[in-house]
Amino acid sequence: EVQLVESGGGLVQPGGSLRLSCAASGFTFDESTMSWVRQAPGKGLEWVSTTNWIGGSTYYADFAEAMKGRFTVSRDNAKNTLYLQMNSLKSEDTAVYYCAKWEIWPSYGMDYWGKGTLVTVSS
Repeated sequence: EVQLVESGGGLVQPGGSLRLSCAASGFTFDESTMSWVRQAPGKGLEWVSTTNWIGGSTYYADFAEAMKGRFTVSRDNAKNTLYLQMNSLKSEDTAVYYCAKWEIWPSYGMDYWGKGTLVTVSS
């Protein structure tokens, strides 16, 4: 059974940092493309990042400001865990953050999702 379990969310002040984790099981994690997706209160799903197991490429949404190191995705294949390091958090980053597994990237969609972890950025 495929399982994705996110953790690490919580309340953080603007400018603070959090690291989210996604523990994966039930599939070959090191051969899977994974994504982070978020949903802000009252809004739709918003793609954050995708890390492709082939070649190790990682893609980010513009708001992640990856080149500035604001959001960084990493994976530990030995631990079957995906991470999202978030720095310089803003109030607009408040959302439930989900990790998801791609059936086949990019041709097919994300076939499994975790239940999410809530990140609240507020003073």
